[in-house]
Amino acid sequence: MNRTVTRRDFLAMSAKGVGVAVISYGLMGCSDSNDDNSVPAQFLHGIASGDPAIDAVILWTRVTPESEGDVKVSWQVASDAAFSQLVTTGEMVTNASRDYTVKIDARGLRAGQNYFYRFMTGDKTSAVGKTRTLPEGDVSSVKLAVMSCANFPAGYFNVYELAAAQDDLDAVVHLGDYIYEYARGGYASEHAAELGREVLPATELLTLGDYRTRYGQYHTDASLQKLHAKVPFITVWDDHEVANDTWRDGAENHNEGEGDFAARKEAALQAYFEWLPIRPWREGNHEEIYRSFSYGNLVDLHMLDTRVLARDKQLDYADYMDPTTGSFAGERFLADVTSTTRTMLGLTQLLWLQGTLLQATGKWQVLGQQILMGKMSLPAAIATQQMSIPQYAMLGALAKLAARAAANDPTLTAQELQYLQANQALLTPEVIALLQLPAIPYNLDAWDGYAYEREVILGTAKSKNLNLVVIAGDTHNAWANELKDVNGDTVGVEFATSSVSSPGLEYYLNLPAEQIPATEAAIVELVPDLKYANLRDRGFMTLTFTADEVRSDWHYVDTILSKDFQAATARGYSAKAKVGEHVITPIV
Repeated sequence: MNRTVTRRDFLAMSAKGVGVAVISYGLMGCSDSNDDNSVPAQFLHGIASGDPAIDAVILWTRVTPESEGDVKVSWQVASDAAFSQLVTTGEMVTNASRDYTVKIDARGLRAGQNYFYRFMTGDKTSAVGKTRTLPEGDVSSVKLAVMSCANFPAGYFNVYELAAAQDDLDAVVHLGDYIYEYARGGYASEHAAELGREVLPATELLTLGDYRTRYGQYHTDASLQKLHAKVPFITVWDDHEVANDTWRDGAENHNEGEGDFAARKEAALQAYFEWLPIRPWREGNHEEIYRSFSYGNLVDLHMLDTRVLARDKQLDYADYMDPTTGSFAGERFLADVTSTTRTMLGLTQLLWLQGTLLQATGKWQVLGQQILMGKMSLPAAIATQQMSIPQYAMLGALAKLAARAAANDPTLTAQELQYLQANQALLTPEVIALLQLPAIPYNLDAWDGYAYEREVILGTAKSKNLNLVVIAGDTHNAWANELKDVNGDTVGVEFATSSVSSPGLEYYLNLPAEQIPATEAAIVELVPDLKYANLRDRGFMTLTFTADEVRSDWHYVDTILSKDFQAATARGYSAKAKVGEHVITPIV
């Protein structure tokens, strides 16, 4: 990781205590945890590691005390699973001020090595975890699992279980929506009661205690615990770690009567730092999490915050629609969406990203962030949900027949004329007006709603002819895009993962299963730079980097409503992009 923590930073963070990792440099003598006033406790929430560096990694656990009070926890890091070759050990005291979480910055490790770790308190020992530091120098390959959007009440975390079956991962990159903030009975909770997955607390998350409780419930999930124990995580938040469609000063579902949003956000982010193995890099600052990880000379991974730090409020199509005529104020919308003053990252983060990209030396430059960067424009009739995709396809084809007939096209067949005559009445003036509307972005919460900064990023990559790969989550569906700048030049590729359990477009559009393949094909046809779409399946993707290419493999499960599941191999898909080409090709 590029940012380092100085001794002064550490002392300041230790004084504050919240969400801070205790730094472990080497072997310490063991003490008897029963010779003091330490409260008995046990490990119920698993273990985890994250934010690997060439010489360090964050280790995490949480203890559940039998009563309120201080709990002494010790840890061991070893180069072997039997813990006969200890590398670093230590102990700390945790208590209610940090929700009994434990975070250790285990330093003095060797680059590119596997390590084993565990925690002890009293006579209890945690499960054993496996982690890995970043490599240095020449690296032949890197394999990352990418995932996002895990909604506890929507179903079982079978996707985590499937990912845990991978034995060659260097890290899991989690792109956010690690938790959801909704109340019991809210979003995607139709099967929660029958599955025994009703959320805790029962109310929407507003306070520090609320967020802590929800994280605690998530960390009781056996599949999540298994994946955390097997591989280090590199994480960034999206919106639901705070509230739906979060932006700098608010959120879509932060409503009147729910208190001060700034206080809610502060509580949410504190809980995030307490419960995830992320390295804090500034004392008392839980907002800035953008950071970089270098896998030798092969991959530079830059994690971005497109949500909390600086994002302007999302545009809303309703503000550009005339409620009387239904007309769309296209010129005003275009001016707003392309405004140079509109920000997603904020100036400080944007300048950091530009400087980092311009100085980067890795073969591949990867942006780990939440939302789709590819241009996802659909005909306005579809984007504003005034027509479904099948309706648009049928009426659009009918309109083309009508135009050919009006032009006395001699190639019109008798069958086509008969079809046109039978359906001519469907082409009302309102329908024709909708068909003539331009293509517009379907999701203004994504980079399509913040076009200027997207161009700055793409222009920066283009200026150095970087091998740019953008990874995204958020939409709950899988995508592959070629990234083109305003001049039409392809300057990178984007691979987006499906969700762990949250439903996607198939849910919002109420698509029957038999219509999904045709709808996927239609969307790929309608969106010029889109090369792949999966609108149905829950899953994750793996990215494998070599000096010659990056390969994306999308993995799906056949159900999240039963723990008895299988990999949905028939729906799996693979694609690659060669170095220097910015072109996505399928792998058959």
